[in-house]
Amino acid sequence: MGVTVITGDGKGKTTGALGLALLALESGRQAAVVQFLKGNSYAGELFAAQRAGLRIYQFGWGCPWSSLIRSGQMHCIGCGECFRHNRDPEYGFAVKALEFARRLADSGEYGLLVLDEVSHALRRGLLEDGAVTDLVTAYREQMDLVLTGRQMPAEITALADTVYDLQAVKHPFEQGIKSRRGIEY
Repeated sequence: MGVTVITGDGKGKTTGALGLALLALESGRQAAVVQFLKGNSYAGELFAAQRAGLRIYQFGWGCPWSSLIRSGQMHCIGCGECFRHNRDPEYGFAVKALEFARRLADSGEYGLLVLDEVSHALRRGLLEDGAVTDLVTAYREQMDLVLTGRQMPAEITALADTVYDLQAVKHPFEQGIKSRRGIEY
C-alpha cells in the first residue's frame, strides 16, 4: 500500500488520479474518489467513471449552468460562482468530504481512495491542521491513497511514497483557446 501525491500548476492531476483508480478497479480492488470543493459538475470524467463502475463523491457547490455546458449548449463563462460558494466555510463542504473519506476508509471495502483537490481545501484553511495527515497516517498501511491539488503542503508530500509535480510547458489556453469538451472537461 502507498501514498501518491499529484500536484503542480499543470493540468492532469484529477485525470491522473482517475487513471490510478481505474487501474485499481481493473485489478479487482474497489476504488472511490472523494472530490473536495467540486459539485454538480459538467466534467466528462463523472460520466466515464460511472460507466466504468468508479464511484465519485462530490462535496461542493455546483455550477448553475452545468446541464447546459454538459449538453454543449453553453461554454463555461468563468463567472467563478461555484468557486466562491465552495470557499465559504459556512457550507462546510471540505469538512464533510473529509468525514466521508474517513468513513469510506473505515469500511475496509476500498483498496484505493482518492482525495481529489484536497490541497485546495487545506490552502483555504477549510480543514483543521493535521486532519489530512492523520487520515493518511491512519490508513496508509490498509489501502492506497492518492491526494491531488495544486500547492500540496509539504507535510503531505513528506508522507508520500510517490509525488508527481505536473507543470504545463505549453497549453492551448495560452493562445486563447477555451476548454474543450472531451479534453479539459
